[in-house]
Amino acid sequence: MSLSTIAKVLAGAAVGAQALAYAFNAGEELLRPPGARSEEDFQARCVRCGKCIEACPHESIFAIQSFVSPSAGTPAIDARAKACRMCHDVPCVPVCPTGALRDVEVPEDIDMGWAVIDRETCISFKGLRCEVCYRACPLIDEAITIDYRINENDPLHSVFAPIINEETCTGCGLCVERCITDEPAIRIVREGWPIHENEEEGWVPTPRENLSGPSGEGVWQ
Repeated sequence: MSLSTIAKVLAGAAVGAQALAYAFNAGEELLRPPGARSEEDFQARCVRCGKCIEACPHESIFAIQSFVSPSAGTPAIDARAKACRMCHDVPCVPVCPTGALRDVEVPEDIDMGWAVIDRETCISFKGLRCEVCYRACPLIDEAITIDYRINENDPLHSVFAPIINEETCTGCGLCVERCITDEPAIRIVREGWPIHENEEEGWVPTPRENLSGPSGEGVWQ
């Protein structure tokens, strides 16, 4: 086999491998830095310059290391390892030269996604008072609130259920980082990512009585 033929075969294999990589990684669920829009928009704009990584004072942003992923070299955040700190001046956004990160001037503008809670693994839904995610939230009582409920299976213990306000939650991931369970009972999702049945809101036990919450108002009807 001639060198030119070998080169063509290798080139074809490389193209095929790249196509497979894109196919297998098309559904990657990556938490992007503040200011990222849709994954398609971000991938089209990001030039993998690393400026946002350098600008992050908390080293929350890292470059994806991979030989097969189309996202290799792009910035992402692992909320469990080190979540976004929602810096007051959001330094990662203005340094982006292509607008892959944009339209964020203050922390409240951040929209990285929103948190969802797994009611099957969250200990607060089992009658144990935790509130770690609630206390860790930079927008406490805005993005995460506590809903006081009677535990239908245990009349001696109440449920202090964390409730996520999707409209206010920025998806910073501090709640994920601080979650005390081995496998976090809370995670960040974005538009289009799958939501499991036990992560959907609407869980209300059969009440024994309509108790008053801290504000004096009943927490359910």
